[in-house]
Amino acid sequence: MARRPGARHCGIDAAMGVIGGRWKVLVLWALDARPHRFGELRRALEGVSEKVLADHLREMQDDGLVHREDFGEVPPRVEYSLTPLGRSLNEALEPLGAWGQEHALDTAPDAAAAGEGDAPATGRPRAARAPARP
Repeated sequence: MARRPGARHCGIDAAMGVIGGRWKVLVLWALDARPHRFGELRRALEGVSEKVLADHLREMQDDGLVHREDFGEVPPRVEYSLTPLGRSLNEALEPLGAWGQEHALDTAPDAAAAGEGDAPATGRPRAARAPARP
């Protein structure tokens, strides 16, 4: 991984520099399950623009987190997957995800009572859910 410009005061600062941005952690999470094509990622990350996703993927590729496989076919087929460095970053983020599930996510009392608010072992959300009604 190439060193980014600017002084880093600690390892967390350096890691946050690599995963900074609203979508990068979600890209890591999606690619942890399996390789994705660009369109699949865009649909999986509801709300991300094509430009932002392309920029993030390029930055993550430059940082050695994501591998881009161009199959050289017509129509073009490109797949993105995690590198070993990207997988190791995902493993490092799992305790942070578990902390977020336990302390920072608001779950509606109805959802918690029904068992929907329980955190999975990885600390990652089960699936996107509609916001709870007031």
